[in-house]
Amino acid sequence: MSEVVLNIENLSKQYRLGKLGTGTVSHDINRWWYKIRGKEDPYLKIGDVNDRTKDGGSEYVWSLRDINLEIKKGEVVGIIGKNGAGKSTLLKILSQVTPPTIGEVKVKGRIAALLEVGTGFHPELSGKENIFLNGAILGMTKTEIKSKLDEIIEFSGVAKYIDTPVKRYSSGMMVRLGFAVAAHLEPEILIVDEVLAVGDAEFQEKCIGKMQDVSKQGRTVIFVSHNMASIKQLCSRAVLLNQGQIIKDGMVGDTIYHYQGMIKFESMVCPDRDVKPALKINAWVNKLWFEDKMGEIRNNFEIGSDLTICAEYETSLNEKLNDFRIAFAITSITGENIGDLSNVFVEGIKKEYPPKGIVKCTIPKLPLTQGRFKVNAFISINGVAQYWVKDVIGFDVERADYFGTSRIPSAKDGFFVFNQIWTSQSI
Repeated sequence: MSEVVLNIENLSKQYRLGKLGTGTVSHDINRWWYKIRGKEDPYLKIGDVNDRTKDGGSEYVWSLRDINLEIKKGEVVGIIGKNGAGKSTLLKILSQVTPPTIGEVKVKGRIAALLEVGTGFHPELSGKENIFLNGAILGMTKTEIKSKLDEIIEFSGVAKYIDTPVKRYSSGMMVRLGFAVAAHLEPEILIVDEVLAVGDAEFQEKCIGKMQDVSKQGRTVIFVSHNMASIKQLCSRAVLLNQGQIIKDGMVGDTIYHYQGMIKFESMVCPDRDVKPALKINAWVNKLWFEDKMGEIRNNFEIGSDLTICAEYETSLNEKLNDFRIAFAITSITGENIGDLSNVFVEGIKKEYPPKGIVKCTIPKLPLTQGRFKVNAFISINGVAQYWVKDVIGFDVERADYFGTSRIPSAKDGFFVFNQIWTSQSI
């Protein structure tokens, strides 16, 4: 059985809104008075859950509440959840940036953390000097750091600026160097927050590969991201936080699916025209919705059922439209493009459209596996883009016996279910 390198017991973190610490001397004295009498801190009995959408009336809020978690050596654990769920607070406690209000964290080994752009860097020191500074903080000798120096600089891609003070680095350069330092100085536990989103796609992929290498060496990685594709690619286990509490801890696919079920799609009514790009808009979409085979409006469909995407569009033109293109893009909940649908694929640009109307595009025998998907809409007239709206509606695909064999396609089989014709012969 793998050794437990991180053990979190009954961890809670409370903040007072708008204040540093407890906020007032009277509160501090109150806490001290209760403590010397052996009584519980009175302020631990109050406070709201960390729900940003509601005003609970209390000036105290629990950013984390009753967190219990064990992480083993060599595990790659993803921490996911909505903004404000407590992910970053948890990482700051693990990295000893801030203390917990209640509970404790037991750690075996050194922790290297990349929480924010520039974490652990001294702005007046050069990139090279900061590498040595970070290594010293981790307890490494100068000789050990020197042995890794060339590898760190090469990975970071900032060799040209390595002798320049980091205060002159861009945020992308700062992240590159910060990740290179954290990953190469051989900590037992590597903690990476969402900062990788600052880097370009090539560097993000490079970082994912490096974190995979780190885990293969028996070291532990804790990774926070809103990019579910990256979580799937890197992690074997995921922990879902909601309002400061763990609500799911398990296999990464199961946890992501649970998280996706918490996401509520917006109204089918599209944004007002005044939020469109700064160009002359002659066409727009008023509403988007989905219909089933019977014409009923719905947002959930079985694998293999008919799905129709409907759009009510409008233009400021009085004549019929000849070169009118409307398109829908289907994406996964994590942002991967699944496929594009467009009237010009089927009809070309010769058909006339009225200046105001409803268009419908039917996907017969829906070939998508179980999961949640989003839809973007696009309009152009005479080759000029008029309207583009992202992720305003979405739909869920539910399990169904697509092949009639009781073998149910699932998300682990990919996005698509393909019609298949199999033959065999003896040879």
